[in-house]
Amino acid sequence: MEWTGEGLLIGVRRHGETSVIAEAIVLGRGRYLGLVRGGRSRQQAATLQPGNSVQLTWRARLEDHLGTFAIELLQPRAAELIADRARLYMSQLLTEHLRLLPERDPHDRLLMEAVRLLDGPVSGEKLARFEMRLLEELGFGLDLESCAVTGNTEELTHVSPRTGRAVCREAAEPYLDRLFRLPAFLRGEGTATPQDVADAFAISGHFLDMHVWHPRQIEPPAVRGVLVEMLGR
Repeated sequence: MEWTGEGLLIGVRRHGETSVIAEAIVLGRGRYLGLVRGGRSRQQAATLQPGNSVQLTWRARLEDHLGTFAIELLQPRAAELIADRARLYMSQLLTEHLRLLPERDPHDRLLMEAVRLLDGPVSGEKLARFEMRLLEELGFGLDLESCAVTGNTEELTHVSPRTGRAVCREAAEPYLDRLFRLPAFLRGEGTATPQDVADAFAISGHFLDMHVWHPRQIEPPAVRGVLVEMLGR
């Protein structure tokens, strides 16, 4: 078995004395792992950095084997990311999020969105949208198109923390202390204020914990809280 494709490195861990196991999201193929022989050498150190875009050739005797990677650097980002703390934290959070995806299941839209985030300035609005997209790709997307109570499509102001469905202003009024405020930018309306971004992160964080982190018995990425706080200043 053999294929070649472009992808984003999202993780590297040691394996034996000289090798590493690299983890990447690959266009058309999804999250793949592969052994890189000699991956701990100085020669390969600059290439094998999470956040770099690479061309990978994967080989294995059988499709369900771990396989090996031959990796060629396409776009180095590690040095730039290390020089900018906010971008570094964003990169770390994005790679943690992408590692939640099932193995060998293509998620090209999410991959391309992650690459655009890595190549641009840090944006709380875009990062919050990415987390909402991640929930959708994992099968837990929110329904923000109509009110869960009345069916109205206008004046959607809140989100139910139980169902992930939007609630209109009239229906939300008696339960404001139990609902999330719905930022208009998550529905493609208006521009985001710092409070809007904070509210969006509160929503995505709640549902990631409900559907992903807690069921899998894993802690939320520590860098997420630090980055959210930085973006709220």
